[in-house]
Amino acid sequence: MSRFWNHFVTDGGTSLPDQPRREPPAGEHEALDAYSRVVVWVAEQLSPAVVNLRGERGRGEGAGSGILFTPDGFLLTNHHVVRHGKKLRVRMGDGQEFGGRVVGADPWTDLAVVQVEAAGLPFASFGDSAKLRVGQLVVAIGSPFGFESTVTAGVVSATGRTLRSITGHLVDNVIQTDAALNPGNSGGPLVDSRGQVIGVNTAIIQPAQGICFAIPINMAKHILPQLMRHGRVVRGYLGLHIRNVPVPAEIVEKYQLPANNGVEVLAVEANGPASDAGIEVEDVVLALDDQPTASADDLHRLLTQLPVGVPSEVTLLRKGRRLQRFVVPAEYPEMRVS
Repeated sequence: MSRFWNHFVTDGGTSLPDQPRREPPAGEHEALDAYSRVVVWVAEQLSPAVVNLRGERGRGEGAGSGILFTPDGFLLTNHHVVRHGKKLRVRMGDGQEFGGRVVGADPWTDLAVVQVEAAGLPFASFGDSAKLRVGQLVVAIGSPFGFESTVTAGVVSATGRTLRSITGHLVDNVIQTDAALNPGNSGGPLVDSRGQVIGVNTAIIQPAQGICFAIPINMAKHILPQLMRHGRVVRGYLGLHIRNVPVPAEIVEKYQLPANNGVEVLAVEANGPASDAGIEVEDVVLALDDQPTASADDLHRLLTQLPVGVPSEVTLLRKGRRLQRFVVPAEYPEMRVS
């Protein structure tokens, strides 16, 4: 037996022979310790407020995560986690389990609010997702595959991404992160180093690794009042069928348009807001309320922001001429909690 293997066997296989002790570069262990302390602190602060959600009939029904944001039991999660039922089982990190009911849900942004049948609960605070910077440390907490209170860490990989929700509608300003997410993390919080929730984990790209997405918390803060008051988000409706089209370069130059694309009207529903405003088939919508509509998604986004029942100016291109009309968005007739 060689000296190497003789040493390794007689030493119990616990170390290699004659290996000098290597110290980390100056400052490296301090940096690693600082990183660890932040993650540990965030996990300790937030984990009590992160819950596991499942349908009343078992773990396989609507399994996911949620984050409590009030002491009287209101929590934020994904719509796709709760869409199969109004009643849920909510399991806390300490093992306590309560009933819960869906208060409101929004399929377009994949967000929902659930109320737990309990009070005096731990809760998290919301941060400001608009202040996020690429490379910033983030922590994700959730229940991937039912493993409760699982903590992962990473960085903000990008901001301002777009992601289609389960209904096919575009969600803007989505956060991309490399914090490891798996099925069951959906609805759980993405948290910054100050322990504030800056996103709601919602999607992964399979089979890619390290490409995960979260709905920005500022979007959630915008629609939470409507979800809690109405159970849904009130959106504007024009009664149009549309498609994206390019705008001729000479028209863009002539009118100094901000984009070289617009939204062509394919059909106008009878007695709808667009019909009442005089919008016609083959018109190209260039802007709504002075905001460019370079795509159908731009138009849909604006209709979630503009108040229903209040006139808004719409800019049209009709046979090479730019026109202005006033349209009064009605409430979208089919947006109901599903």
